[in-house]
Amino acid sequence: MPTHAEKKILPYTPEQLFDLIADVAHYPEFLPWVDSANTYDHHDDSFTADVMIGYKIFTYPYKCRVHLVPKERIDIEYLTGPFHYLNNHWILKPLTEKLTEIDFYIDFEFNNPMLQSLLTPVFSEAVKRMIHAFEKRAAAIY
Repeated sequence: MPTHAEKKILPYTPEQLFDLIADVAHYPEFLPWVDSANTYDHHDDSFTADVMIGYKIFTYPYKCRVHLVPKERIDIEYLTGPFHYLNNHWILKPLTEKLTEIDFYIDFEFNNPMLQSLLTPVFSEAVKRMIHAFEKRAAAIY
């Protein structure tokens, strides 16, 4: 039930941002609440990821299929884990040679109503911190 949609213009190419967002295996290095990430079953347009998310005393694994349209879009297909559902995408729109608009969307609901009620109040702040972590990572590597 928590939903967040955000558009931002960043001073990077779509290819740079696509590579950063699609590099799920490195999320634990910079993304809050991602304790581990393993990717496998790689194809040109998709791969599977096992991700361990943690918040305070809670840790939960989830599995997703990451669908790739290079330099344009990344869609997350939820497979298994603590969610009733998870919808997530990143759309990259070039504005100039070095400016890209990111359209980020996430919507999910936990299977556990207690966990849902505990985390819903911090959801907005968590997403803001996550977006900031991607921006900071882009600045560091580009």
